[in-house]
Amino acid sequence: MEAKLQPNAQEPTRSTQKEKKIKTDRFKWWQSLILLVGTLAICLSAGYYISEKYLWNQKDDEIAKQLTYNKTLVEQKPNDPSLRVQLGYTYFLKGDNDNALKEYKTAKNLDKNYYAAYLNLAIVYDQENRNDDALQMATKAAKLAPQDYKSLLLKARSYRKLKMYKEATAALEQANRFKPGNTDVIYETGLVAEDQGKLKEAEDIYKESLSYDPTFKPAIKALDRIKSKNK
Repeated sequence: MEAKLQPNAQEPTRSTQKEKKIKTDRFKWWQSLILLVGTLAICLSAGYYISEKYLWNQKDDEIAKQLTYNKTLVEQKPNDPSLRVQLGYTYFLKGDNDNALKEYKTAKNLDKNYYAAYLNLAIVYDQENRNDDALQMATKAAKLAPQDYKSLLLKARSYRKLKMYKEATAALEQANRFKPGNTDVIYETGLVAEDQGKLKEAEDIYKESLSYDPTFKPAIKALDRIKSKNK
């Protein structure tokens, strides 16, 4: 399922305040990335699992009902790739990655250019730390939808896990151009810095993400982690 996107939360007043603060001298690379565009677009789709904040908060019985319903839809239209992805995503919510992958792969076989199938395959592979597979699927998704930041973000995450930091940074810069101010993109930028031992830079980036969304739990946990490393 290519889930519905939440409306972009825009904060033009905050953007104006930031522009007043910014000097015209040199920025750190991550500051340039974050401040590339003034309008802030916050929040990832509630349906795509990128960070723990965005996993749908559904009870088991609700997921079970959704699973039954989506199975019925697939039985009625077994060759519809969108229904296959929708069913796969429900399995993913249930914690059944094997069946989720099965449905996503079926969707991909039904339509070799179906973006959502590749994206969701990358998401599951990423969760399972199958980094090469995740990178392959995210790269294909990015080719199919070059201006969609989600596949670029997943590419960056896979590159980071593979310790290909230059490539991760390049993918994040692309993602930021299409979704400026997104907390997941900023957070991943912090992880790239942290993984390279640049703790002060990572700390500043995590704080920056919290300035956009003070409730962003991954960044809060990351700051606690940085604090413990500095002891």
